[in-house]
Amino acid sequence: MSVYYLDLLSALGINILLALSVYSPMATGQLSLGNAGFMAIGAYVSAILTVHLHLPLFPSLVTAGVIAGIFGILVGFPALRLRGVFLAMATLGFGEIVRNFFMNFLGHVTGGAYGFRGIGDTPISILWIWSWVVFFLIFFFFLSRSRLGLTMLATHDDDTVSELIGINIVRLKIGAFGLGAFVAGVAGGLHAHYYLYTEP
Repeated sequence: MSVYYLDLLSALGINILLALSVYSPMATGQLSLGNAGFMAIGAYVSAILTVHLHLPLFPSLVTAGVIAGIFGILVGFPALRLRGVFLAMATLGFGEIVRNFFMNFLGHVTGGAYGFRGIGDTPISILWIWSWVVFFLIFFFFLSRSRLGLTMLATHDDDTVSELIGINIVRLKIGAFGLGAFVAGVAGGLHAHYYLYTEP
């Protein structure tokens, strides 16, 4: 397979992961446009862990996903009070905050506007990316058919009725934000280690 098609399939896999990260909050009726911010957190955290702390790739990706997930939970709390276009605008603003943070406040570590260079010697293989894609596709397939998936669907359709029948919609929506952010963080880490460079 040519380098062009390898690059195309790798970018496709990373973007599938980013789309899956948007699916998670949308399954509970929340439109999040800040997943690029969570992806940036994952990219920079995994790059810092592998370059500066010399951690192996897999624990770096998982750690980056967990940290992005924590930020997703933190964003999920104020997001509960917003709906529709207001929620979309707020999460889009979060993405801009993350971009400016890595560009201006951590510039000495991340390279600022010039970007984070030298993330390893060789890019990760396409197998790394598509292994994560297959894992998350299977995970979301079974999630959508589980009891939890049905409660997410019920919350998406009508959160007031869902709350009346005993569903904890606060915990569910915050968890969905955290899960989506985790997937986006892993996608960001894969992006950084495939291209060996990332910038705000």
